[in-house]
Amino acid sequence: MTNAPRKLISSGSPFELEMGYSRAVVDGRWVFVSGTTGFNYETMSISEDVTAQADQCFRNIAKALEQAGASLADVVRVKYIFTSPQDFKPCLPVMKTYFGEVRPAATLIIAGLVDPAMKIEIEVTALKPD
Repeated sequence: MTNAPRKLISSGSPFELEMGYSRAVVDGRWVFVSGTTGFNYETMSISEDVTAQADQCFRNIAKALEQAGASLADVVRVKYIFTSPQDFKPCLPVMKTYFGEVRPAATLIIAGLVDPAMKIEIEVTALKPD
């Protein structure tokens, strides 16, 4: 049996070409979605509100997963990176909206992000159904 070739998925963001990465990589049934911020890639804008950023992160991730043949329901691992511990609680309802039923394994980190406008970044790993 031969392995399926890796598939690279792009959001169309100029950051991907500048940094040399893909929004997501599909390897067999596994989908690895890069850390995703709250930028709206169609307008290249970002809200100042952390909950709006979190919602946009999930929409960006869902779009990448869809291109990979998966969905948020297939996510098995999530990593949240916040720039401020105070932003965590306001985002809980957003996180629950998207993952309340899925309940993937999770990690939460407080760290600086490359652009001060970014308040949250979310990375996921999904396993596509057979």
